[in-house]
Amino acid sequence: MLSADDPLPFRPQRVLIAGVTGSGKTTLARRLAGIWGLECHEMDALHHGPDWTPRPEFLDDVRAFAVTERWVTEWQYTSKGTDDILAPRAQLAVWLDYPWPVVRARLLRRTLGRSILRTEMYNGNVEKPLWRLLTTRDPHENILAWQTRTRHHWAERMPIAQQTFPHLVVVRLRQPRETERWLRALT
Repeated sequence: MLSADDPLPFRPQRVLIAGVTGSGKTTLARRLAGIWGLECHEMDALHHGPDWTPRPEFLDDVRAFAVTERWVTEWQYTSKGTDDILAPRAQLAVWLDYPWPVVRARLLRRTLGRSILRTEMYNGNVEKPLWRLLTTRDPHENILAWQTRTRHHWAERMPIAQQTFPHLVVVRLRQPRETERWLRALT
């Protein structure tokens, strides 16, 4: 596993971004797409149809971009079958392993802002109203509860992923400033 200070052994063409909800996976994916000229695919936009319903063509869409040569996306929806599609093709995984206060604050800011402003994200969906965040603890209805439930997911999963996909180079970034330093070194 590489750190922010280790040089990449090659320029990757297929990249996965791992991390807990709110860590900045989508933002980093977009930034890497710009730096390396990769096609960026947002997994939430592929997965969620109108009214947050799962799109039946989700895995077909993931398969369609996974066979192409140049892409970056978030490493999520692993329980839905994306691992078997994306990880064998990916060359690099960037793991945003930030401290809990950092990711919690980021998710709170993002969720509150989107909820208050009723920001449309994709396929006509908007963040749930604030009262829903305050009245339900169901992780499928409350993104903050989901983040709490899954906060240790990658710490438990990454060692298994490295064994399962030994070809995959993993860069572990532990602080946003490490990510910025790593990005500066890429350009």
